[in-house]
Amino acid sequence: MKKKQKIYCPYCGAEAKLRPASVVYKENTIDETASLFVCDRYPKCDSYVNAHKDSKRPMGTLANSELRNRRILAHRALAKIWENGVMTKEQAYKWLQEKFCLNDSQAHIGMFSEYMCDQVIAACNEICDRLHSVA
Repeated sequence: MKKKQKIYCPYCGAEAKLRPASVVYKENTIDETASLFVCDRYPKCDSYVNAHKDSKRPMGTLANSELRNRRILAHRALAKIWENGVMTKEQAYKWLQEKFCLNDSQAHIGMFSEYMCDQVIAACNEICDRLHSVA
Protein backbone atom coordinates (compact mmCIF):
# COMPACT_ATOMS: atom_id res chain seq x y z
CA MET A 1 0.00 0.00 0.00
CA LYS A 2 1.29 3.41 -0.97
CA LYS A 3 1.92 5.90 1.83
CA LYS A 4 -0.02 9.15 1.47
CA GLN A 5 2.13 11.97 0.26
CA LYS A 6 2.04 15.18 2.26
CA ILE A 7 1.13 18.28 0.32
CA TYR A 8 2.69 21.62 1.16
CA CYS A 9 1.63 25.12 0.23
CA PRO A 10 3.93 26.66 -2.39
CA TYR A 11 3.26 30.14 -0.96
CA CYS A 12 3.84 29.78 2.78
CA GLY A 13 5.20 26.23 3.20
CA ALA A 14 2.45 25.05 5.55
CA GLU A 15 0.93 21.62 5.08
CA ALA A 16 -2.33 21.36 3.16
CA LYS A 17 -5.02 18.96 4.29
CA LEU A 18 -8.10 17.45 2.69
CA ARG A 19 -11.17 19.35 3.84
CA PRO A 20 -14.82 19.58 2.83
CA ALA A 21 -15.35 22.23 0.16
CA SER A 22 -17.73 23.98 2.55
CA VAL A 23 -14.66 25.20 4.49
CA VAL A 24 -13.99 27.57 1.59
CA TYR A 25 -17.37 27.78 -0.16
CA LYS A 26 -19.47 28.24 2.93
CA GLU A 27 -22.78 29.27 1.40
CA ASN A 28 -22.56 28.07 -2.19
CA THR A 29 -21.43 24.48 -1.87
CA ILE A 30 -23.41 22.77 -4.60
CA ASP A 31 -22.01 19.31 -3.95
CA GLU A 32 -21.72 18.46 -0.28
CA THR A 33 -19.34 15.60 -1.11
CA ALA A 34 -16.79 17.92 -2.77
CA SER A 35 -13.38 18.20 -1.12
CA LEU A 36 -10.40 20.52 -1.37
CA PHE A 37 -6.80 20.43 -0.25
CA VAL A 38 -6.56 23.62 1.81
CA CYS A 39 -3.48 25.29 3.25
CA ASP A 40 -3.41 24.92 7.06
CA ARG A 41 -3.00 28.70 7.26
CA TYR A 42 -6.26 29.36 5.39
CA PRO A 43 -7.79 31.97 5.22
CA LYS A 44 -4.66 34.02 5.90
CA CYS A 45 -3.02 32.03 3.11
CA ASP A 46 -5.69 31.69 0.42
CA SER A 47 -4.27 28.57 -1.21
CA TYR A 48 -6.25 25.48 -2.14
CA VAL A 49 -7.04 23.03 -4.94
CA ASN A 50 -9.96 20.73 -5.72
CA ALA A 51 -9.72 17.02 -4.98
CA HIS A 52 -10.97 14.22 -7.23
CA LYS A 53 -14.23 12.83 -5.87
CA ASP A 54 -13.27 9.17 -6.01
CA SER A 55 -9.56 9.08 -5.27
CA LYS A 56 -9.41 12.23 -3.09
CA ARG A 57 -6.17 13.11 -4.87
CA PRO A 58 -5.47 16.76 -5.73
CA MET A 59 -6.57 17.92 -9.20
CA GLY A 60 -3.43 20.02 -9.51
CA THR A 61 -1.21 22.16 -7.35
CA LEU A 62 -2.37 24.51 -4.63
CA ALA A 63 -3.17 27.93 -6.02
CA ASN A 64 -3.86 31.37 -4.64
CA SER A 65 -6.71 33.54 -5.89
CA GLU A 66 -4.79 34.97 -8.84
CA LEU A 67 -3.60 31.60 -10.10
CA ARG A 68 -7.04 30.01 -9.62
CA ASN A 69 -8.53 32.83 -11.73
CA ARG A 70 -5.91 32.35 -14.46
CA ARG A 71 -6.60 28.61 -14.54
CA ILE A 72 -10.33 29.30 -14.94
CA LEU A 73 -9.56 31.66 -17.84
CA ALA A 74 -7.25 29.07 -19.43
CA HIS A 75 -9.97 26.40 -19.19
CA ARG A 76 -12.48 28.79 -20.77
CA ALA A 77 -10.10 29.69 -23.59
CA LEU A 78 -9.41 26.02 -24.35
CA ALA A 79 -13.14 25.22 -24.21
CA LYS A 80 -13.81 27.86 -26.89
CA ILE A 81 -11.81 25.74 -29.33
CA TRP A 82 -14.14 22.75 -29.12
CA GLU A 83 -17.26 24.84 -28.56
CA ASN A 84 -16.54 26.58 -31.89
CA GLY A 85 -16.11 23.21 -33.58
CA VAL A 86 -12.44 23.74 -34.42
CA MET A 87 -11.49 20.51 -32.63
CA THR A 88 -13.07 17.98 -30.32
CA LYS A 89 -12.23 18.25 -26.62
CA GLU A 90 -9.81 15.34 -26.96
CA GLN A 91 -8.14 16.93 -30.00
CA ALA A 92 -7.83 20.25 -28.17
CA TYR A 93 -6.00 18.62 -25.26
CA LYS A 94 -3.76 16.71 -27.69
CA TRP A 95 -3.03 20.01 -29.50
CA LEU A 96 -2.19 21.59 -26.11
CA GLN A 97 0.28 18.79 -25.40
CA GLU A 98 1.96 19.14 -28.78
CA LYS A 99 1.95 22.96 -28.77
CA PHE A 100 3.73 23.13 -25.42
CA CYS A 101 5.70 19.86 -25.56
CA LEU A 102 3.85 18.33 -22.61
CA ASN A 103 3.33 14.69 -21.74
CA ASP A 104 0.01 13.28 -20.52
CA SER A 105 0.71 14.00 -16.87
CA GLN A 106 1.79 17.59 -17.56
CA ALA A 107 -1.16 18.54 -19.78
CA HIS A 108 -3.52 19.52 -16.97
CA ILE A 109 -4.37 23.17 -16.46
CA GLY A 110 -4.52 22.48 -12.72
CA MET A 111 -0.75 22.00 -12.84
CA PHE A 112 -0.03 25.22 -14.75
CA SER A 113 1.64 28.36 -13.46
CA GLU A 114 0.31 31.85 -14.17
CA TYR A 115 2.80 32.15 -17.03
CA MET A 116 1.71 28.87 -18.60
CA CYS A 117 -1.97 29.82 -18.25
CA ASP A 118 -1.23 33.09 -20.05
CA GLN A 119 0.50 31.16 -22.84
CA VAL A 120 -2.47 28.81 -23.21
CA ILE A 121 -4.94 31.71 -23.26
CA ALA A 122 -2.92 33.52 -25.94
CA ALA A 123 -2.56 30.40 -28.11
CA CYS A 124 -6.27 29.57 -27.85
CA ASN A 125 -7.28 33.16 -28.59
CA GLU A 126 -5.01 33.12 -31.65
CA ILE A 127 -6.82 30.07 -33.01
CA CYS A 128 -10.25 31.58 -32.33
CA ASP A 129 -9.20 34.94 -33.84
CA ARG A 130 -8.03 33.19 -37.02
CA LEU A 131 -11.30 31.30 -37.17
CA HIS A 132 -13.32 34.52 -36.90
CA SER A 133 -11.16 36.38 -39.44
CA VAL A 134 -11.80 33.65 -42.02
CA ALA A 135 -15.56 33.58 -41.43
